[in-house]
Amino acid sequence: MATQSEPLLRRIAQGAILCDGAMGTYLFSHLGSRSASICFDDLNRARPELIQKIHQEYIEAGAEIIETNTFGANAVKLAQYGLQNEVRAINLSGVRAAREAREISGKPVFIAGSVGPTGVTAADLSSADAIERLKNIFREQIEALLEGGADAIILETFARLKEILLAIETARSVCDLPIIAQMTFTEDGHTLAGEHPQDIAKALAASGADIIGANCGMGPSGAIEIAAEMCAALADTAYTGPKPFISAQPNAGMASRIGGRFVYVSTPDYFADSAQQFRDCGVRLIGGCCGSTPQHIAAMRAALQTQPSAISAALQLLLNTQPHIHEEDEQTDAQTQTRLARALHEQKFVISVELDPPKGFNPEKILAGAEILRNSGVEFVNIADSPTARVRMSSIALAALVHQRLDMEPVIHITTRDRNTMAIQSDLLGAHALGLRNILALTGDPLRIGDYPNLTGVWNTDSIGLIRILSSLNSGRDTGGSALSGAGSFYIGAALDVNAPDELIDIDIETARNKLLSDSAKTGLTTRELEFQRYHEKLAAGAHFIMTQFLYDLEPLRKFYQRFGKPQIPVLLGLSPLHSFKHAEFLHNEVRGVSIPKEIRERMRNAGEHGRETGVQIAFELLSAARRENLIQGCYLLPSYGRYDVVADLAEALSAIH
Repeated sequence: MATQSEPLLRRIAQGAILCDGAMGTYLFSHLGSRSASICFDDLNRARPELIQKIHQEYIEAGAEIIETNTFGANAVKLAQYGLQNEVRAINLSGVRAAREAREISGKPVFIAGSVGPTGVTAADLSSADAIERLKNIFREQIEALLEGGADAIILETFARLKEILLAIETARSVCDLPIIAQMTFTEDGHTLAGEHPQDIAKALAASGADIIGANCGMGPSGAIEIAAEMCAALADTAYTGPKPFISAQPNAGMASRIGGRFVYVSTPDYFADSAQQFRDCGVRLIGGCCGSTPQHIAAMRAALQTQPSAISAALQLLLNTQPHIHEEDEQTDAQTQTRLARALHEQKFVISVELDPPKGFNPEKILAGAEILRNSGVEFVNIADSPTARVRMSSIALAALVHQRLDMEPVIHITTRDRNTMAIQSDLLGAHALGLRNILALTGDPLRIGDYPNLTGVWNTDSIGLIRILSSLNSGRDTGGSALSGAGSFYIGAALDVNAPDELIDIDIETARNKLLSDSAKTGLTTRELEFQRYHEKLAAGAHFIMTQFLYDLEPLRKFYQRFGKPQIPVLLGLSPLHSFKHAEFLHNEVRGVSIPKEIRERMRNAGEHGRETGVQIAFELLSAARRENLIQGCYLLPSYGRYDVVADLAEALSAIH
């Protein structure tokens, strides 16, 4: 190991240090389609100003360590471009660009000479000659980085333990710089050869590396688990060997290939949260890998400037602790498991507000809106599932963010439009593991009205079938009859449209979907008759509560109760406060299933510039009347045009008369 007098090791001994993020994927974002035939390492000579600019961006973002653009600058990798004789020149140029960026910034930044794997196979490491050749390849590159003035050597993204151990041995034979040794792990938490993080940690520690850890291969959540296992291995009282510092540089989530390029989905905010968890876990070198950008590093820098939490989820994993579970929390009765179920069981008037997930990667606007609602006393939110068949963030993902950040309890909309039965059950198991138990079972809007009208829906089942799936999971079995590890505790919601038109079913609405409705259609049922028939089937399948479509008139609900009797389960009335006369006219004339009485539309016309206040008053009057008549046990509100303040005003008014 390097002497502890080395500046980098003195600094890291004081606390967590921030490294930079990706170089390769960030270069790709600059060069686009032109990058296909370019040797990125040789850009140190061909485009030094670009490499320098990227280093400067990371320094300005707050990185204290920047890595040279030399990950593939060894003789084996450069041979693919006929540059195998340019190893020294390319590595020298890489260090020079980093040093220039540091000089311009005037900041005390460390330069780590990046060394990646050669791409050899296990068979290539089987003979003494092959091993000596490999050492010479590493020696040539590391000596060039040392000559250029690197402050440390970072060996990264190695998949084979034997290869990285040879690289460490070679580096230690030619320099006394600090050595950072990082391996990459697969999604199952092992190396490609199946080695466990604990064993890797001990082997790297014994090799003489000063900082060891993981990079690439997985996103922050997986990397946190790997880092925690490495920390635990070295903290074990039975382990008496060297104890290097731990590092972690995850990818920005899982990559998706879109239009010929890879897209990484983890946001800077998510990286910021992860940085705190890494630090609290005991990781000392924190940074990013593929897909991360200066924005991710800046977010991590801001997060690391806050005080550590008393104990993080990662530290709990490290200490192998589990949260205490009270006896009453161990109940599996779906009727009493969630806060929503308890509130309705106690006959409290429940207010939930529907949130549409964002159309892009950033949920912050939606989360800010949810915070406004929470501050107005709203405890529950409905999370839609790509409403109107348009691409949006996963309802489960947004629900998890709302639940974790704001402690609001979501009601997740799950549709059967896009998922087969296996995918539905996988998503539901995942939601349950995240503590998301309130599910509104829906069939889903027809695809022809959305962004991809030429796609074919799945429609393995419908909302009734989904309720049966949820009931089966609550009984501890999947739909195939296989036993699960325990019984679920989903609180199951069903939709009801008491405004369904009294007209024959339109069998052309969605060809694939009508396979589910064909038998009913052949009987000559009207849409209203089918809706009421399905209502009884939903109850029989195991629904626990009902949410109605939008109502602006209580008469259809009264007539429904007169005909079928009041349901023995809670009913939440759906409503979107009106904003203006035009808004009312649009809903009444252009949105299927919404009927607004003429007197209310006239009232909105006369409201003029006071449309918002009048709309809130109309909604308040309607819901108050429904409560007095004991027609409903709650409501769910949709904020049109993202006006969370409007529904917040209504929620406050309703709460005041509970």
